[in-house]
Amino acid sequence: MLARRMADENFRTVQEQGRYAAHVRAINRMVDGLRDQDGRGWLPHVAPLHGGANARLLSVLRDPGPKVREGTGSGFLCIENDDPTAEQQLEAFAAVGIEPGEIMPWNAYPWYINRQPKASEREAGVEPLVRLIGLLPRLKVILLQGGDAADTWRRLLRRYPHINVPSRFAVISTYHPSRQALWCADPAVRHARIQHRLDAYRGVAEALNR
Repeated sequence: MLARRMADENFRTVQEQGRYAAHVRAINRMVDGLRDQDGRGWLPHVAPLHGGANARLLSVLRDPGPKVREGTGSGFLCIENDDPTAEQQLEAFAAVGIEPGEIMPWNAYPWYINRQPKASEREAGVEPLVRLIGLLPRLKVILLQGGDAADTWRRLLRRYPHINVPSRFAVISTYHPSRQALWCADPAVRHARIQHRLDAYRGVAEALNR
């Protein structure tokens, strides 16, 4: 399975036409308001392929990659983007029976920088993440993929400790799905990282099905 339908012009046109569809309207309007906030620049909309306000799973990565960049990429956060990280996610979610419509993709630092965010930038990602959670009434699971996502979540809990109510949703952490995050010269370590990620995805599926 290849997560590259965004490379297809017809598929991309459908996503662009649905940019402000009812289920993603409030989220993408929030994105509009965040663009160039405090001089931080551009950030991508969420593709209407995803669940938006209907999503039960919030998947948090590090920062938007090159394939989301407007003009050279899709302009959307989407697991159908034409890049290996999207492909890894689509395959892993499909393997445990999670459809794109269940997912709301986001990033620890939602603005486009294409590098690891600094501590101050991860801190800046807290407020948009809190606002986003408030737009997801059906949220059951938060999947933190990578150290930056986990760090932003810890920062969020320090500022908003009331959010982490166990009866409200489960929080699951694992490795970022990029090749460099999973790679290690030691085959045993590499296998353990891959297995940890697969187990996390299974845990997400189980939590959604409870």
